[in-house]
Amino acid sequence: MSRSSEAESSALSEVWRNLLGRWPENQLEPSLSRIASLTTLLGDPQTAYPVIHVTGTNGKTSTARMIEIMLRSYGLRTGLFTSPHLIDPRERICLDGEPVDAERFLHVWNDVAPYVDMVDSNSLADGGPQLSFFEVMTALAFATFADAPVDVAIIEVGMGGSWDATNVAHGQVAVITPIALDHQNYLGDTIEEIATEKAGIIKPDSYAVFAGQDEEAAAVLTARVAEVGAIAFREGIDFGVVDRQIAVGGQMLSLQGIGGQIDQVFVPMFGEHQARNAAVALCAVEAFMGAGKPPVDDDVIRAGLDQATSPGRLEIVRRTPTVVVDAAHNPAGAVALAHALEDSFEFATLIGIIGVLEDKDPLQFLIPLEPILSTVIITQPISPRAMSAEALALVANEVFGEDRVQIAENLSDALDRAVTLAEADAVYGGGGVLVTGSIVLVGEAKQMMQQGRRHPQ
Repeated sequence: MSRSSEAESSALSEVWRNLLGRWPENQLEPSLSRIASLTTLLGDPQTAYPVIHVTGTNGKTSTARMIEIMLRSYGLRTGLFTSPHLIDPRERICLDGEPVDAERFLHVWNDVAPYVDMVDSNSLADGGPQLSFFEVMTALAFATFADAPVDVAIIEVGMGGSWDATNVAHGQVAVITPIALDHQNYLGDTIEEIATEKAGIIKPDSYAVFAGQDEEAAAVLTARVAEVGAIAFREGIDFGVVDRQIAVGGQMLSLQGIGGQIDQVFVPMFGEHQARNAAVALCAVEAFMGAGKPPVDDDVIRAGLDQATSPGRLEIVRRTPTVVVDAAHNPAGAVALAHALEDSFEFATLIGIIGVLEDKDPLQFLIPLEPILSTVIITQPISPRAMSAEALALVANEVFGEDRVQIAENLSDALDRAVTLAEADAVYGGGGVLVTGSIVLVGEAKQMMQQGRRHPQ
């Protein structure tokens, strides 16, 4: 490693120590005062470009990425902010589809850091906390996109909507993917309460794009649209999936947009839920480009979605046997995952490696996976918030029976055992391994596979 590379690596490590020592992003305080103070000091970079704002319970990242690639296919320079990351925090901030490079990231950090210190000092003096990890990352994303500059920024909410740090931006288009129960300790115990939080990203005189919602969530979103004078487009009424066929490496779709139907759209992603995400993304692009009038260019849309990716979402990270990782971490995500695996894969046997965080509902997460997994190996993500493998195994025993549940001390051991079982149970091929339950666990698995081995050294 050259001296300049060593210095860059050292500087990045120092930034990560600063950020990781802050209030974690899984906590939410109902206030935008700190992030608003920071963006004001920075000159409100989030106002330098139009914003498409994306929230929901599941499908946010995939939908945001599809929106980004379609707009990039139009020749626009894009900024994309997603969370959480799988391996490297810089994955969260992308320019033209690529994570921001270390040089640019450090340049922006050096510009922003003095103002972060100023807001920290003022907040602490008033008896409040420092800026959180997510608040600082959000400000870094806004500043990076303004500095680039980008033609449009696609911003994914971290948690909720109204009080999320990203909500200092005024989205020209607000996108809300399906709403389900998750993060109840911060967002509320009912669908209506959670929908109310997420509806907060719908701003006056904007467009709102709604994926199919439960009746309770739909009522809340509709009321918010009326309150702020937005224009809404609803899946199943204004747009949606007309036809869907399984294809090699993904699926072939016919999509009804608000400007017309587009046929022969290939999406290299698996599952009906990703087809629906593609329809939502198409509508968001149409709204951004002018609410479908004139219609978007069909060939540009096809070219964009043909390149769509969503790392960590039904992603194949190894073959022979096939190892699939999926970031599902709540009951609704588990249902979508189970349907997609049955729909798009033909495993003779499938071994599950599962680890979850302690604030999740493990019983309701595991139940949808029971019919598709022959054996589950319970492990523990590398996170201070992880549920212990022993505690999760007790729940898994209720769902799968003790004879189908094993415990592995770490992911490396779990992968070794799962691969061996998949190979032994499927003599003629067709055995597979699924890693799921936590984005942290999925990131760890991806890193191992990228390094070309099952174990970390």
